[in-house]
Amino acid sequence: MSTVALANPATAAPNDTANKLTRAVTLKGVLDHLNSFQHIANRNGGTRASGTPGYDASANYVARKLRAAGYRVTRQKFDFPYFEAFGSSFAQVAPGQVSYVEGTDYTLLEYSGDGVAQGTVVPVDLNLTPPRASTSGCEASDFTGVDVVGKIALMQRGTCGFGDKVANAEAAGAIGAIIMNQGNGTPQENPDRFELFNGTLSGPVATIPGVAVSYDTGAAFSTTAGLAVRITADTISEVRSTENVVAQTREGRTDNVVMAGAHLDSVPEGPGINDNGSGSAALLEVALQMAEVKPANAVRFAWWGAEEANLLGSQYYVDQLTERQVDNIALYLNFDMIGSPNYVFGVYDGDDSAQQGAGPGPEGSAEIEALFERFFAARELPTVPSDFTGRSDYGPFIAAGIDIPSGGLFTGAEGLKTEAEAALFGGVAGAAYDPCYHQRCDSKKPVVHGADADLYRELRGSHRLWGNVSTFALDVNSDAVATAVITYAFDTSAVNGVSKSTDRAAAKTRSAPVAEVAADAHGHGHPWK
Repeated sequence: MSTVALANPATAAPNDTANKLTRAVTLKGVLDHLNSFQHIANRNGGTRASGTPGYDASANYVARKLRAAGYRVTRQKFDFPYFEAFGSSFAQVAPGQVSYVEGTDYTLLEYSGDGVAQGTVVPVDLNLTPPRASTSGCEASDFTGVDVVGKIALMQRGTCGFGDKVANAEAAGAIGAIIMNQGNGTPQENPDRFELFNGTLSGPVATIPGVAVSYDTGAAFSTTAGLAVRITADTISEVRSTENVVAQTREGRTDNVVMAGAHLDSVPEGPGINDNGSGSAALLEVALQMAEVKPANAVRFAWWGAEEANLLGSQYYVDQLTERQVDNIALYLNFDMIGSPNYVFGVYDGDDSAQQGAGPGPEGSAEIEALFERFFAARELPTVPSDFTGRSDYGPFIAAGIDIPSGGLFTGAEGLKTEAEAALFGGVAGAAYDPCYHQRCDSKKPVVHGADADLYRELRGSHRLWGNVSTFALDVNSDAVATAVITYAFDTSAVNGVSKSTDRAAAKTRSAPVAEVAADAHGHGHPWK
């Protein structure tokens, strides 16, 4: 039996080319991290959400691995509004009794207070006459002469945030709140202003329970004599602490930093194996396998906290940067949900070639998109453009005034796969890209945790799955992550005009228009007013 000498990792040849790094970044290595994330969730109530022990353990795991590999690791702590809902009910108790169905007749307001509120419904400054301009509940004076003490305040959407309305109602003595849709425009042209909606208080600003209803339901409530309702909310709404984990190479110029990020948190409902264990695990394995590389440009990896609370970790990070620090970032790469079980290979549409949704990213984003497209073309794999909607952590980086070239990968969330996409990628047309999106079944055992057994049986007929992740999509995308990071670690000139012999001052100025990021654009958040 012959023996083979094994290289010491500290003296092994660095994985300093795309070919070397993609060989080193293996599916097994990425799945090992995913398996660790699942074990962490198992030990911590089934979740890795920011503000929970499961997230803290995930951050410890990532930071420990990176420190052992030799990176400079920073743990950036910040406070954020935490919300978790365990259940709710809403019913009319007089005149007569009517039970309402959550998601059909009403929705619980995000950051609703906890408890039970039963009382008479009191309309507050409603305007039911077209065009129905509304400032209902926006000022303390709206409650002057209106007795809401010990009662349920009925308010109308419009002008100010829902949090302002509910806080004002509580200050006036209300024990519960109902916010009806505004009803401005027409139901045909403006259905979002008439239908049932998801609303958020944007933080723990009130302690009373609150729900949202459609315009028609609210209008009917306002004219029902002697109406009394009962609202029950089982929630946690409070300020908690969480963190970003940031690791930077010890080599490379720090005035042309290459950033790559993935959010580390799950939703409270589950372990988040695809969303976003997939992106976090791939990014971690890439970082570990290039630990011995001495890049021309410093590479800064980031695992964001509180993404599921509306990009709060990445936004906090960007908000702390000075103008010079912003300018020193060459580009940002984002990897969120890169192993969806009913996947497409989505590449962020930096040049807006699809002409759908938001506009192009900042100047240089088109070149990042082109790099990914060349990667997939070399493997004879199709791609589809993914719109810069602001749904993930690239949002703060592409925002006006920041304008950092950005790009990345996305395999789909709650959207439904089209027949054309199924012809390109396989899978099940008409089913969600991730049928377990934001659910307990986004786990290593999706069917055990409530996923549709027939659908996952059908998915396994065309895709090899590891839990709620397509191993093929994850394997290919992990190589794409590695290729982009190592390419830009040595040369960003295609993106920002900076080469080894160029200083930033001489590089071209970024000037392209950027995609507007709306306050409620993130797919995990809700409208706030």
